[in-house]
Amino acid sequence: MESDGRCQYNLRMSSGKVDNEYYEAELARLGIELVKQQEWIRAQGLRIVAIFEGRDAAGKGGAIKRITESLNPRHARVVALGTPTERERTQWYFQRYVAHLPAAGEMVLFDRSWYNRAGVERVMGFCTDEEYQEFLRSAPEFERMLVRSGVQIVKYWFSVSDAEQERRFQGRLGDPTKRWKLSPMDVESRNRWQDYSKAKDTMFAHTDIDEAPWYVVEADVKKRARLNVMTHLLSVVPYEDLTPSAMALPPRPDRVADDYVRPPKESQRTIPDMVPVTARRKKKSKAQS
Repeated sequence: MESDGRCQYNLRMSSGKVDNEYYEAELARLGIELVKQQEWIRAQGLRIVAIFEGRDAAGKGGAIKRITESLNPRHARVVALGTPTERERTQWYFQRYVAHLPAAGEMVLFDRSWYNRAGVERVMGFCTDEEYQEFLRSAPEFERMLVRSGVQIVKYWFSVSDAEQERRFQGRLGDPTKRWKLSPMDVESRNRWQDYSKAKDTMFAHTDIDEAPWYVVEADVKKRARLNVMTHLLSVVPYEDLTPSAMALPPRPDRVADDYVRPPKESQRTIPDMVPVTARRKKKSKAQS
């Protein structure tokens, strides 16, 4: 397992698997709390940036998906930028990320972020030594400036062992729905494990600042990692329960109107029903049992 650097908080987890029934129940409970937290963020006009970095196949995307599953996408945005364009390469390095920072009442989750320069760009030689050194100098000041302006930054590093990463890579090869996740860059990262470890340690040494510390997520067990990062996010952005009381719906008005005639269904394009009759019957029987 790679070094965790000098982060101030470590998400400690055992290596055992999580009982699925417990996982689903806890996932539902945490989802409700995240909705409460989002309402507080919106009501208080907070601006939250959550950064998700880490090894390839460490589970960042899965954790983000579970966090945002029940949230209002108008106030919780996921940013996953692709390769910079030729024009963006000529801009100030942080410029294209600034455009995605939150407004009041928003939380933005970066699925990889400006830390690309300290990781893949450094290891793969996509930036010069001068650009890399400038990033290490600028990133802490950039984040301190954001914090002074009222933005709260929460940075997560998903740590996974080389054996578990290899197992996940092999799993992607055998799953048509996940094969797109395995890029030539991922394959090359297998050959540069130590280079990525060194780059991560250097990144932590320069950017693990009090105003925006790094939090390590031990991610060899995906379900544990998801539950722990959700719990931690709830703890670092304190909130109060502003859940409104349940509304009382009045009786539905009479929908019969003399001046309305519904057009025949045959005049509309309806998608074909492809579900076999037997499957529908099984579902009905199960509901009645």
